[in-house]
Amino acid sequence: MKNRLEIAGLIDHTLLRADATEEEIVMLCEEAKKYGFFSVCINPSFVEKAAEVLSKTGVKVATVIGFPLGTSLTKVKVYEAIESVLNGADELDIVINPGLARANKWEAVEKEIALVIAATPGVTHKIIIETAYLKDDEKVRASLAVMNAGGEFVKTSTGFAPSGAVVKDVELIRSATKGAVGIKASGGIKSLKDVKAFVKAGATRIGTSSGVRIMEEIG
Repeated sequence: MKNRLEIAGLIDHTLLRADATEEEIVMLCEEAKKYGFFSVCINPSFVEKAAEVLSKTGVKVATVIGFPLGTSLTKVKVYEAIESVLNGADELDIVINPGLARANKWEAVEKEIALVIAATPGVTHKIIIETAYLKDDEKVRASLAVMNAGGEFVKTSTGFAPSGAVVKDVELIRSATKGAVGIKASGGIKSLKDVKAFVKAGATRIGTSSGVRIMEEIG
C-alpha cells in the first residue's frame, strides 16, 4: 500500500455541514496543512477564507456546486462555479441533476456539465453522479456523460444521499471509463481500511471528513 504522504495526498479533507462555522473551516485548513492533504472541500461561502488561509501552502481549495441536490437551474450552477473560482477555488465538485439521469436525458446532463466546465477553465472539475439514486447501467451512462462533457473526475456521492461510496460502484466506474478520468470516492469513508479498499477498486481521490482519524491510524 501507499506510504503516509501518498495517502494524505489522496484526501480531500471535507467539511460540508450546513452549520459549519468559519472557525471550524480555519481549523480544517490548519489540519490539511499539518497532514499534507490534497485539498479541503468546503461550501462556497467559505472559499475566500480558505484560499486566504491556504495561500502558498500547496493545499488546494475545492468547493461544491449545485450541492447537495443537483437540482439548481443550470445558470445558477454556472454562476456559482464562476464566483467560486473568482474567490479562489482550485477544484469544483459539481452535482448532476439526478432526475435528468433517471429519465435518461443524457444530452441534457452532458450539456449542463459542459456549460459549467466551459465557464470555469483552468480548474479541476469533479462531477458527482450520486450513485445512490442510479441503477448500474445509469451509473455507467453517467460516467460516460462526464467524460463526454470534459470532466476530469467522476465522483460517487455527495454524502447527503441515502448512501455514499460503494466499492463495487468504483469498480464499475473504473471499468466504464478505462482510466480516462480520475475517480473520487466519497461518502461514509471513515477508516484506513476503507481508503485501501477504494484505492484498490480504482479510486484516485478520497473525500472524507475523517482524514485526521485516518492519518492517526497510520501513526
